[in-house]
Amino acid sequence: MRKTRISGILAGVAATALLLGACDMAEDEEAANGDTAAETDNGTDDERDHDDADDAPTGVFGVACDAVPEDGDGSFEGMAQDPVATAASNNPVLSTLVTAVGEAELVDTLNGAEDITVFAPANDAFEAIPEEDLEALLADQEALTDVLTYHVVDQRLDPGELDDGTFETLQGDSVTTTQDGEDVTVNDASVVCGNVQTANATVYIIDGVLMPQA
Repeated sequence: MRKTRISGILAGVAATALLLGACDMAEDEEAANGDTAAETDNGTDDERDHDDADDAPTGVFGVACDAVPEDGDGSFEGMAQDPVATAASNNPVLSTLVTAVGEAELVDTLNGAEDITVFAPANDAFEAIPEEDLEALLADQEALTDVLTYHVVDQRLDPGELDDGTFETLQGDSVTTTQDGEDVTVNDASVVCGNVQTANATVYIIDGVLMPQA
């Protein structure tokens, strides 16, 4: 019953993100109406998709990257020296996620993994969940483990590989990704600081908590 209630909260958060994303897409479509014919003449859909991948950022990118410390263990340079759970623990943007990983006893699992990708919810993503439900999730190790391992893919993914991708997670369900330049989404969440390197993982900080399939 607890897991069902928590899943419902996460579904609501995801639905809100989806609605906001739909509004943004509508605005983008309206702005692009005058260029439709030009896009048609410039090449096929496959060519445009290939161009998107070619335009993928090669370094750290995203609007929230400014919140990462400029130096010390929590900086991009510092995080690159440590395995992912340790690196995240030094980054103030990920403090709630670090607490969740500790409660689920996943620190050693993540630190000991080789070449993984972590879609890491920022603190704001967890704050969108009502406090009572977040506390219940943190207290339910099985449900928490399902949620957290749904954010991990067993391979390092460069930004260009996220263009219309589907990837199986450690939890067993798959996430879907899109990439258009620096605009990268994972399911209904947006990447706010991506391509962050740690000793054993590539991290994409996202603005939502991903929900495994029921």
